[in-house]
Amino acid sequence: MSPLAPFGARLRAAMDARGPLCVGIDPHASLLADWGLNDDVAGLETFTRTVVDALAGTVAVFKPQSAFFERFGSRGIAVLERAVADLRDAGALVVMDAKRGDIGSTMAAYAETYLRGDSPLFSDALTVSPYLGYGSLRPAVDLARESGAGLFVLALTSNPEGAEVQRATGEDGRTIGATMLAHLARDNAGAEPMGSFGAVVGATLGNLSSYDLDINGPLLAPGIGAQGATPADLPRVFGAAVRNVVPNVSRGVLRHGPDAAALREAALRYADEVREATGA
Repeated sequence: MSPLAPFGARLRAAMDARGPLCVGIDPHASLLADWGLNDDVAGLETFTRTVVDALAGTVAVFKPQSAFFERFGSRGIAVLERAVADLRDAGALVVMDAKRGDIGSTMAAYAETYLRGDSPLFSDALTVSPYLGYGSLRPAVDLARESGAGLFVLALTSNPEGAEVQRATGEDGRTIGATMLAHLARDNAGAEPMGSFGAVVGATLGNLSSYDLDINGPLLAPGIGAQGATPADLPRVFGAAVRNVVPNVSRGVLRHGPDAAALREAALRYADEVREATGA
């Protein structure tokens, strides 16, 4: 399979065409119940199929949370495989939210699962955890470059527990989160229109002016909607880097299902609000 154009270029084109929005596909048991579905593979498949059919042709980026499919074993993974393929066939980009992180051959195997072009779970990008050292991600960085995929590295996450690691200070006086941003900036150096190696930075974190978010790459921003952040908060949080922000909304859109028209309306409304707030 021929490599794709770099993820950063494809992401910029998708956001310009469809709006700067990522919709999470998070089939929580409670959300399945809210939709009147059973917490089983049939319910998972109905939920996922509904989201894909309603939004695949409208939304720029989707972020399926792998854990909610993995909990049903191989049948759940089969639902995920089909969703990834159908989303990409409809012109959307898929960020697999699996937060993989390991060393050596194990990290290489994770990379091959999600970033090798002929893998059943090939995704346009993968979330990864760098807390075995950024260098441990090198197999994923290298394969992503080769295949035209991207990565989103956990840098400044919205969960309160993240601060004890990400805001800890290293020997050079920088926080660990700042160090991860600096690594990403180096891996994105010279890329046009932006690099393929992004950071996960929570939209709920308030003013981040003490961090250099100009990594020449995308910033995946969870926290819009149910977690309390709004599109209007994005310029204050991300400053000059706001044009590269990919806001993620999950429950804020999904709670409008199972009605397809209501799902589309919610997604389009969020995309329009982000455009207005950021000038994208």
